[in-house]
Amino acid sequence: MSPIQKAGLYYPSKFGLITIKALEDVMGKNGLNAILNLASLNIYVDNYPPDSLEKSFDFADLSSINVALEEMYGPRGGRGLALRAGRATFADALRNFGALAGVGDLAFKVLPLQAKLRIGIPAMAKIFSQVSDQLSTVEERENEFVYTIHQCPVCWGRSDVDKPVCFIAVGLLQEGLKWVSGGNEFRVNESRCIALGDTVCEFIIQKEPIA
Repeated sequence: MSPIQKAGLYYPSKFGLITIKALEDVMGKNGLNAILNLASLNIYVDNYPPDSLEKSFDFADLSSINVALEEMYGPRGGRGLALRAGRATFADALRNFGALAGVGDLAFKVLPLQAKLRIGIPAMAKIFSQVSDQLSTVEERENEFVYTIHQCPVCWGRSDVDKPVCFIAVGLLQEGLKWVSGGNEFRVNESRCIALGDTVCEFIIQKEPIA
C-alpha cells in the first residue's frame, strides 16, 4: 500500500495507544505487527504511543491502519476488526472523559432513553472537538440523530473507495450509544464519506434501539 501523506491534524497520543492495544487484543501481537508494518507504521512496533493527551497521533496514521486492515483481511474481515477496535477505543478511554463523566451518575441513569441520547451523543462529539483536531457536530431529526465528522481521521487522504469506510468511527459510536443508553444497541450507518468525495463523514443513528 502506498503511504498516506501526513495530515498535520492529530488525535491525542492516548487515542492512538488505545486503538493499537485494541487491535493487539483482537489479532495478537504478530497480527498487530503485520498490520503496522503494512501501514508503514513500524515506528509503533513494540513502541506504542505514550498514554498522554498531547496531540501527536496523526490522522494519516489511523487512516493507514484502516487501509492495512482491509488489505490484509479483505473488506469484510477488515470491517469487522475496525468495528471491534472502535468499540474497544470507547470502552477503554472515552467514557472516562469529563464531558461524559456525568453520564454514569444516578440522575442520568433514571432519565428516559431519548433524553439520554439527546445529552450523551453531543457529549461524545464534544470530547473529540475539545481534545483532538476532529471537529464533530450532532443534529437531531425526527427519527434519527446525524453525527457529522468534519475532518475525519479514519479515511484521511483516501479517494480509492466505492463505499463508506469509516468503520472504526461506527464501532466507537455503537459502543458509546450502548454505554450512554444503559446497554442498548443502536443502528449506525455511515451515509456520507469524505473518501467518496463528500465534504464530510456523516453517520445516521436511529433513535430506536435494535430490538
